[in-house]
Amino acid sequence: MQRLQTLVEPRKSPVQARSTASVDAILKATVQVLLRVGKEKLTTTRVAERAGVSVGTLYQYFPNKSALLRAALKRHMDVMFAEVQRVCAEQRGQPVEQMVEELATAFLAVKMRDLKTSRALYAVSSDVEGAKVAAGTTARANEAIVELLQSAPETLATDLRLVATVLQSTIAGVKRQLLESGAPEAQFEMVRRELVLVVRSYVRACVRQDVFSAPQA
Repeated sequence: MQRLQTLVEPRKSPVQARSTASVDAILKATVQVLLRVGKEKLTTTRVAERAGVSVGTLYQYFPNKSALLRAALKRHMDVMFAEVQRVCAEQRGQPVEQMVEELATAFLAVKMRDLKTSRALYAVSSDVEGAKVAAGTTARANEAIVELLQSAPETLATDLRLVATVLQSTIAGVKRQLLESGAPEAQFEMVRRELVLVVRSYVRACVRQDVFSAPQA
């Protein structure tokens, strides 16, 4: 297990603007090469050439292609988490059904924004400890969603951490099915409507009927 973690972890983190630019270029190139030739033909040499850096520079940060792919997957999930944060900030204090509708829509939309990349990284996730990366993102998103739910004018009778977990699990399952479908773009709006119906109905059932609390400041 320790050896596997060593193989997929970056060697070091960039600390200067120039280093950060190099890592950004490398990760963008990783996705571009993955989309062009697939994971089997992706090599550190091809990625370095695409990024315009030497292989030696690439190896300063990533020991092999597994580490490259894992870092690209993490960055992709970080984008998703940033979208969750944005929605949580915008929806603070709003009715709980509106909150979860906006969350569900954002989760689906961010995956559809670059569908080819989403599919390609999803396909390689099992090879690079994708579940571990996803678990970290899920935990952070759960905390953000709990804080959002705490700001709702309604009082939920169900534990908020459980509500956040159920919401994320439901949205993730639908999102996965949409990505794996034959025509996700054509099905997006229909799937979004049905998902919204599910999450709104769920939180409505969680609301205590005997208490209506004032919005938190």
